[in-house]
Amino acid sequence: MFFRNLTFFRFPTGTDFETLDAGLDACQLKPVGPLELSSRGFVSPFGRDSELLAARQGDALWLTVGGEDRLLPGAVVNEMLQRKLEEIEAKEGRKPGGRTRKRIKDELITDLLPRAFIKPSRTDALIDRALGVVAVDTSSRKSAENIVSEIRRALGSFPALPLNAEVAPRSVLTSWVAGESLPEGLSLGEECELRDPIDQGAIVKCQRMELTGNAEIDKHLQSGKQVTRLALNLDDHVSFVLGEDLIVRKFKLLDGAVDQLESNDTDDMHAELDARFALMSGELRRLFTVLEGALKLSKVEA
Repeated sequence: MFFRNLTFFRFPTGTDFETLDAGLDACQLKPVGPLELSSRGFVSPFGRDSELLAARQGDALWLTVGGEDRLLPGAVVNEMLQRKLEEIEAKEGRKPGGRTRKRIKDELITDLLPRAFIKPSRTDALIDRALGVVAVDTSSRKSAENIVSEIRRALGSFPALPLNAEVAPRSVLTSWVAGESLPEGLSLGEECELRDPIDQGAIVKCQRMELTGNAEIDKHLQSGKQVTRLALNLDDHVSFVLGEDLIVRKFKLLDGAVDQLESNDTDDMHAELDARFALMSGELRRLFTVLEGALKLSKVEA
């Protein structure tokens, strides 16, 4: 279970999780109904063969929200609707009104939904109770908020909020590229995005480039452009791209971290996922701690 993106939320460290297991059981994923467009609920992080709805490693929790969505393209509905309307016009010699259009469209959807294909999905979330942090494996703020809402539904109350930095993230990222010292353990990667601060200003994307002492990038900085995304490495264990929106993208565990798993020779899939969870939760805690100090991330009071 290696996340590819990290959208963080904070919650009070004293939040009560005693009712979590009962809440997860009550909020399990149910098959999408014949007349429903979608269904959401918790599934086992360990796959279909497991009934365990939460994995635990010390203060870390691993939850998975599953989904089922019926695929009913709007273009298909609109094409069939147009044919129905044309048939009515040809038969009655008049164009159907708005109410008729809506009724026919609703009838078409009702008829088509039970026959629509179902697309399954899953999104993982890692909760660190000691830090008061939730990390959702998505780069979409809206999708992440939906996952947090599912956790809130299971707990009854969950005061988690998006990250808030007390300093402007783009100013910190820009200073690092400009040559200021990075926090201990962090080093620059080979990717960044620079933007002109004015509305509709120029955007420059650099990939596979040495960022330190790069004359081309220095010129962009001197012209006033600011860094809005920056590739970074942490302790030679993790590489990622940090955005000014505080979302971590392209998260990847490097050989220095993954080598720890290779020594754990086991054919037990459950044990392997447990080992990956332990590794992921440890690296995520280290990463968040570094970012918290560098960006002065606010805590959430109870």
